[in-house]
Amino acid sequence: MGYLTDEAPRHQAPAPDAPPPPVPSDAGAEAAGEAAIEAVVAPVAPTVPEPAPPGWWGRLKAGLTKSSSRISQRIGDLFTKKKLDAATLDELEDALIESDLGIETTAKITDAIRSGRYGKDPTPDQVREILAEEVEKALAPVAQPLVINAAQKPFVILMVGVNGSGKTTTIGKLAKTFMGEGRKVMLAAGDTFRAAAIEQLKVWGERNGAPVISGAQGADASGLVFDAMAAAKEQNVDVLLVDTAGRLQNKAGLMEELAKIVRVMKKSDATAPHAVLLVLDATVGQNALNQVDIFGKTAGVTGLVMTKLDGTARGGILVAIAAKYKTPIHFIGVGEQADDLQPFAARDFARAIAGLDQ
Repeated sequence: MGYLTDEAPRHQAPAPDAPPPPVPSDAGAEAAGEAAIEAVVAPVAPTVPEPAPPGWWGRLKAGLTKSSSRISQRIGDLFTKKKLDAATLDELEDALIESDLGIETTAKITDAIRSGRYGKDPTPDQVREILAEEVEKALAPVAQPLVINAAQKPFVILMVGVNGSGKTTTIGKLAKTFMGEGRKVMLAAGDTFRAAAIEQLKVWGERNGAPVISGAQGADASGLVFDAMAAAKEQNVDVLLVDTAGRLQNKAGLMEELAKIVRVMKKSDATAPHAVLLVLDATVGQNALNQVDIFGKTAGVTGLVMTKLDGTARGGILVAIAAKYKTPIHFIGVGEQADDLQPFAARDFARAIAGLDQ
């Protein structure tokens, strides 16, 4: 009885009269060899390196694209097609005010153009140069670094601002900066209203290697801050960064709670807080003026940080704030990475918003 199998026969005789396999000629073998060699030595297409990420200037200029593009377009339209006259200057004035530069700085820009520094009919590029010069003049007095007084230990920095302005992320970036300077830093999760804010601050603390003082959601914020100050003294901390809940500046009850935090701080250290930084979202435009006013009255704002200069920002408002309140501007941020927060430089900001090269 036979069995079926999948195995091939071990030996099979060639079919009768089957032609013998062809033997390659010397020429054929040589051609095959050359083809094989060519295949081996065929040039490989060079790898195109990825473009390097833009430096700080490139990121700043990109972050102010919305403002600078709008301004440059209006300047181009006005000073390419029209002669310089009162009507042209009125149109330019309207365009600059719409870009949130403020009435005071706008008037100085138009006065400088009217003075004839570049002749009777300046080019668009010359107008942008005048704009950059006047904006720099408005910003230079307030472009001040945040100075940490080592004699005040811990140096307590209270972070304030409305919901979504970027306070917690800014705290994480500042912590990295201060620790990079060799300072011992502690974080206090004073935003006890949102569990997510507490967890976010803990993540930044772990990332930077900084201790975080936190409590349960809903805990008394002023009590937590008092405990954090005690812990910072005990652990010989150089800088204590205190997060607070985002507050709408038109909510009196919430603003009073912020004032309470300040009063409790002074029970621990009469000189605290040593700095109160208002974090402003660059996309909110004119509303930022009101925030500076109300938070200044409630918490005694000593300096500003502007965040979210991400290409959709209305960065011109910083010029109006500088002209009206003279509040120091310490940092600006253009993204989510730690090095996307940098000290504020008036000239760089002015030339970027005017659409000029560095």
